[in-house]
Amino acid sequence: MGESVDLDVLWSQLEATDYVWVAIFIGVASAPFFSAWKQKTSLALAMILSTMLIMFLRFFLDTINIFGFEEIHLFAMIPALATEPDQFHRFITAAWLHSNWLHVLSNIIVIGLVGVPLEQRLGGKRWLAVYFLGLLGGNIAWVAAHPNSFVPALGASGAAFGLLGAYMACWPNDEVEFPLLFFIRPWPIWIIVAVRLGLEIYQMYSIEAGTAGSTNIAHLAHVGGFFLAYALARPIAKGAPSSLDSITKTGMSSGLESSAESIRKQAREKMGSLDNDPWMEAGKPLQAEAARILERLRAEGDELETRQAWLEELAEQTICPICEGEIFTEMNGEICRLKCSLSNVHIKWP
Repeated sequence: MGESVDLDVLWSQLEATDYVWVAIFIGVASAPFFSAWKQKTSLALAMILSTMLIMFLRFFLDTINIFGFEEIHLFAMIPALATEPDQFHRFITAAWLHSNWLHVLSNIIVIGLVGVPLEQRLGGKRWLAVYFLGLLGGNIAWVAAHPNSFVPALGASGAAFGLLGAYMACWPNDEVEFPLLFFIRPWPIWIIVAVRLGLEIYQMYSIEAGTAGSTNIAHLAHVGGFFLAYALARPIAKGAPSSLDSITKTGMSSGLESSAESIRKQAREKMGSLDNDPWMEAGKPLQAEAARILERLRAEGDELETRQAWLEELAEQTICPICEGEIFTEMNGEICRLKCSLSNVHIKWP
């Protein structure tokens, strides 16, 4: 989506205070992803929070109107400038700028309702890959069609349509709760795509045929984002927590449960073996209560929660067999392991 603006501010004309605001924008946009990485939570939800925080920051700057910082000039997609090496960032940063609250909310609805279950299917890293594919596809299509335009294009609509494209390519029969055709109910992905993408193509045709008025909506960017993510989603999805073309037909909540179970299954497969233990290998076999806990761990530790519980018990009853320091439990996703508090190389078990 674009709006007219005078290009009187570029990187070469920035002052010191402008660079401070650039750092603030980057920090605000990045903070939710750092938190999601640290807490191992949803990247789709982090994307929503990041996008909303930038919108609130822009609202704050527009309201007080005393700093004179022109974020649209610096971060929006401006086709006539985008091919310059020092302007490549626009292909990414434009996704964090929206023309109004309705614009940002329309994208957040898709990221939330479609992106969250898709992340459960793909896993976080693969989800991020298809999100940025949609973003790049939309911006590349827009630049190719308007190479000499100085009108900025804003928003994450290409990325949102990219999520639809990736979902359509990999799990078209999944049902997700979505507002469509005046109803909010579980719709198969292929129906959502047929309606949303069909409307975009129809509107593009109407504009070209002269039967519709002018618009500030970048329909071509939506279509470009959809098709690039659609074309590359299946190779990206290989090895994802959910197998390609598996079907979830009972709505988003059940889809999340099914995908979550796929993730748990993958985590169980990555749990280490309990057959050998570091104390026996060091010639210091466990005794008394610690030996009893180890025996229970081996008997009952085939599920993620029970293994974690017994490992926590074992950590309280024993010490590192190498340095005799304390040991503690560390979570990596859903997998629990014991580690030495003094050295990472002494023990990492199982």
